[in-house]
Amino acid sequence: MRRTLAAVLTSATLILGLAACGSNDDAAGSGSGAASDTLKVGVSPVPHGEILKYVADNLAAKEGLKLDIVEFNDYIQPNVALQEKQLDANYFQHIPYLEEEIAAKGYKFTPLKPVHIEPLGVYSKKVKNIADVPEGGVVGIPNDPSNSGRALNLLAANGLLTLKDGAGVKATEKDITANPKNLKFKALEAAQLPRSLEDTAISVINGNYAIETGLKPATDALALEKGENNPYANLVVVRTGDENDPRVVKLEKLLHSPEVKKFIEDKYQGSVLPAF
Repeated sequence: MRRTLAAVLTSATLILGLAACGSNDDAAGSGSGAASDTLKVGVSPVPHGEILKYVADNLAAKEGLKLDIVEFNDYIQPNVALQEKQLDANYFQHIPYLEEEIAAKGYKFTPLKPVHIEPLGVYSKKVKNIADVPEGGVVGIPNDPSNSGRALNLLAANGLLTLKDGAGVKATEKDITANPKNLKFKALEAAQLPRSLEDTAISVINGNYAIETGLKPATDALALEKGENNPYANLVVVRTGDENDPRVVKLEKLLHSPEVKKFIEDKYQGSVLPAF
């Protein structure tokens, strides 16, 4: 009797243990941490991280949302981390860059609604006017295709070069049809461009990296992109299928609120523009 009772108790304990393990696995495997009200979002520190911190500190609690903000200092790792499910979402990129990443790496990602625009700017420590760029001057531009095309378009819009008709956002140096000052182009990782100002006549710098290094796009740029009809608005990106995650829906609601619009306008004074 005692042996039989012990066997029954041991079996019951084993069954309960397995059931408990199965329950935990189900919760962990439910996708994107759906059992939690915390949303883990990868960002560039400025302005994305600052905007999300404003949301976390001032708006999220009312929606029952908690944000875990993870900062990245490059444009590669946030998408890698999203793909590997280390993040639930990221907020650092625009659609031309996202499309380039999807084409190259096969990511199954979905962009949400535009939040803000960081106008690309031309900066210099050598000249005070874009017309004064010297003959044969070195021009720093981003090395990723979407932003390099964007940089070339900005230079063309300000008379430093001419691009062939229809080059659009995918313009490359091969699309330059006139370069009257014989400018030399130096393609660098976007994050390195502010430091390149010591060695270039001018550099075309993404707004977030300009702000991070103390530049004020609205006043320091020799030329600045316009916000109207700008295809480079930054937005939240999630793995396809997670668009309706309740936490993502809450974040999207807050990011497109009047409070966030006012925060962007007041804090950045034209160096970052709301896109909604």
